[in-house]
Amino acid sequence: MITCRLSTILGARRIKVSDVCRATGIARATLDRYYNDRVNSFDREVLTKLCDYLQVEPGELIAKVEQGDLFAPLTASNKESS
Repeated sequence: MITCRLSTILGARRIKVSDVCRATGIARATLDRYYNDRVNSFDREVLTKLCDYLQVEPGELIAKVEQGDLFAPLTASNKESS
């Protein structure tokens, strides 16, 4: 699954979402979706503005994480670790 790491980056740098809004001109609702990782599709213009403002590469802002098979039947070893 693809995930947005905006909240992690802003938290590490102690930057407020409102500061990013003012500096980039990105709408607060849009930034909230990125911040809360509720983005269905990534807008290239928004990603460009965020990367420029935060001085990061796109791969630092969005990342692919392994989710595992959520519908796999539980095995004895899986039950013990839960």
